[in-house]
Amino acid sequence: MTSDLTVSQPGLAPDRYAQRDFFVCDIFDAIPKDDLATMEHPVFSLATRPDRRVLDYAHNGVEITVTPSVRGLATIHDKDILIFCISQLMSALNAGRAVSRTLQIKAHDLLIATNRETSGDAYRRLREGFERLAGTRITTNLTTGGEEITRGFGLIESWEIVRRARGGRMVSVSVTLSEWLFNAVLSQSVLTLSRDYFRLRKPLERRIYEIARKHCGRQARWVVSVDLLLKKSGSASPRRVFRKMLRDMIAADHLPDYEMAELPGDKIEFTLRGGLVEDPAALPSPGPLDPQTLEDARALAPGWDVYALEAEWRAYWASSGRPRLRSADKAFLGFVKARRAQEDG
Repeated sequence: MTSDLTVSQPGLAPDRYAQRDFFVCDIFDAIPKDDLATMEHPVFSLATRPDRRVLDYAHNGVEITVTPSVRGLATIHDKDILIFCISQLMSALNAGRAVSRTLQIKAHDLLIATNRETSGDAYRRLREGFERLAGTRITTNLTTGGEEITRGFGLIESWEIVRRARGGRMVSVSVTLSEWLFNAVLSQSVLTLSRDYFRLRKPLERRIYEIARKHCGRQARWVVSVDLLLKKSGSASPRRVFRKMLRDMIAADHLPDYEMAELPGDKIEFTLRGGLVEDPAALPSPGPLDPQTLEDARALAPGWDVYALEAEWRAYWASSGRPRLRSADKAFLGFVKARRAQEDG
């Protein structure tokens, strides 16, 4: 999908590598992926200065305590490192390659893939991000990959600079992810992000996009109260300040994939922008797929992005004259089986 955000807009970082060729550069074959648990629940700090608070969060039976190191909590911008690692792992799984919790990554590739500068200061900030990720500790009863984790763990287990340039700048880094995060990847508990996510400058914008991507997803519309959005965002701002920031986001209107609107009753509505999926009115009867169907599709095509497959199926259905379907769920699973057979053949 070609985004309207590739042109320069106020409040957005420039697309620094817009002319790259995604079809020949291996690092860009890894579509940005984020894990569902940290999209759903606030784990990362939205502060722009060292944040040494202990964060406690509880919602619908999920309890999370996030404890900082002396360098502060891991930030939403530090999360770029995890997104890059998750994306590389999912790309390897989709290609049938073996994966492990320890990845060897090139710092330059990470900076480019996450739309960062490649200056000396950028490498310094990247190292600080590794330190905060390794130092931030989480205690939770969240379940990933069917396993409930009740112990404390770091967002990454360890990291090591494997090679430096002559000037001391890191060239390659070894990163070992936590078992919790690695289990999330193995169970495909991830969602695809817009590449324009990395152009969002403000921490709250990134967090709100994550929440919308997780909860609105490919639905036409999702409505949430300001109070619940404040809680899920992890913002430390008072409600009136938070509401003002949401109104500023609505006015700026540059959130990838979703439009925001304020509704009566102190609620916020998220709606899909055109181009992400077919118009809901054109969805095959009987409408949206059953969640179990998506789980069945994951089993049929392990490692594949089922939402991308769904979008491809809907486009195929539309291009074939929008035939009447007795069961959209069975038709979709049949399409997945055919696509998998085509790929394997």
